[in-house]
Amino acid sequence: MLRTLFGMGPKVDLKEVLAKGATIVDVRSAGEYAGGHIKGSVNIPLDQLEQRMHKLPKDKAIIACCLSGARSGRAVDILKAHGLEAYNGGGWSGLNAVVRG
Repeated sequence: MLRTLFGMGPKVDLKEVLAKGATIVDVRSAGEYAGGHIKGSVNIPLDQLEQRMHKLPKDKAIIACCLSGARSGRAVDILKAHGLEAYNGGGWSGLNAVVRG
């Protein structure tokens, strides 16, 4: 139920998605991102996502992350509405463990 509530949908193997070259988009504010983030991730705050979406690759999956998974769930909805393959990575610290794992 919580996965649905936070827009995470069915369980996806994020490690496999990353292995195929997915881009990680951190949708937290610039200040939050500066306080810690996943190496190689792109910071596009949620309120700027639609205006800056043109900077994202159209041919690779996108994994969105934030602090808890709520904002990244909304980001996934926006990205999918624009035809992009997108997944909710949840909180950045948990996703960072997957990336480093």
